[in-house]
Amino acid sequence: MLLALPLRGGECYSRAVAAETKALLIALNADVSACVATINRLTPEHLCFFIPETLRPQIETNVQPNLVKLPKKWDWVVTPDPHGFGASYKALNQPLTDLLKVWGLSPGELTVDLGSATAAMAAAVALAALQHSSQFLSLKPALLAGDGPVEELVIVNGTAHTWQQDNPWTEAAMGARRHGADLFNRGAYQGAADAFRHIEARVSGGQKPLYHAFADLAVAYGCWDRYQYKAAWESLKTAVKALDMASVFGGPAALKNLVPHFKQNLGFLEKLVMDPAEIKSALPLDLLANAKRRAEQDHAYDAALATAVRALEAFAQVQLFKQYKIKANDVHPDQLPSAMQETCKTCCLDDVDGKYKLPLVMQFRALAGLGDQMGQSYLAQWPQMKPLLDAAHRSALGHGFESATGERYHQLVAVIFKVTGVTDSALPKFPLLSL
Repeated sequence: MLLALPLRGGECYSRAVAAETKALLIALNADVSACVATINRLTPEHLCFFIPETLRPQIETNVQPNLVKLPKKWDWVVTPDPHGFGASYKALNQPLTDLLKVWGLSPGELTVDLGSATAAMAAAVALAALQHSSQFLSLKPALLAGDGPVEELVIVNGTAHTWQQDNPWTEAAMGARRHGADLFNRGAYQGAADAFRHIEARVSGGQKPLYHAFADLAVAYGCWDRYQYKAAWESLKTAVKALDMASVFGGPAALKNLVPHFKQNLGFLEKLVMDPAEIKSALPLDLLANAKRRAEQDHAYDAALATAVRALEAFAQVQLFKQYKIKANDVHPDQLPSAMQETCKTCCLDDVDGKYKLPLVMQFRALAGLGDQMGQSYLAQWPQMKPLLDAAHRSALGHGFESATGERYHQLVAVIFKVTGVTDSALPKFPLLSL
């Protein structure tokens, strides 16, 4: 048993004094003497009482004079019926949120003392304060002899009490993180990041790095999904390092299977970001993977079709530059097959910057004329390709006013695989979080 020390007013508390508390909410219905020990132990900067009207005089006469340090700000919320859950919850819920906002407190900075609250008041406090709090505590009468050891003892007016405290988010985080994972798996990466930050602010210190890493992970994939590759790479590096450690030291069991996937994705991003070439060979693969997410995850077929067409063009651009040092957006006509040179000079000059720029079809015809296998495959698939490119042209994200269909998208991707020789397994895949 820890040594109990005297406090002003006859109360005692253990040597294990907690650090200063930002805000304390105390729910009381009867005896107010025990709350003096709690307040003097925690020395909150902000203090709020949740009480019935009849206790107001006792707060002013029996509590305030016995405090060793007065809070900077304090207030109270009155319940019209301490035995009615609905009335208590309605009285506390919005006023508590407004009060914490006025006090400028961050999530997780509220400590809750259930004190002598009725069952109805305690339930109302638990529901209203859970989103704001990272610690619930209470002083209870000391355990009877033979019931087990007492770790901390507080003497209130000569009566022994035990100090009990818990962080409800130790358990609540389990359900909340499944919600975050569900948002991630549906492509709501910012929402997932916000959900994990919400948990991080409320769990106890040892769990904070895990949820910080999950938030970084969601931010990374959100950036990646928006083609912000460098930001995605940097955020994913930080997340993978922390999650790799968590997979060994007490993190969710599923992490052991997920971390290798994260590392594979990290390698792909590193290749894309660190590639010094102006024309990056990994980009077409990512564009095609993005198109797949738009179709399968979002059912946004206009975006999927437009992105797939861009991926097809990027494959041609990479091949032209990699094999023949031809830049499709700054081509020299004499680099092209002789049959295309005059057409290029006549039709491909950009009058804004004076550069010759090949459109998609001419890029592949140039490859074909140079004897490239991808160009030859494109010509072979042209009868199937043309109506699909026309559908993309007529779509809302092309140059027309028609909605694209999933069927057209899938047909185009199948043709792209044939033309480029790329398989679905070569595309980067975003993981599904199972937490």
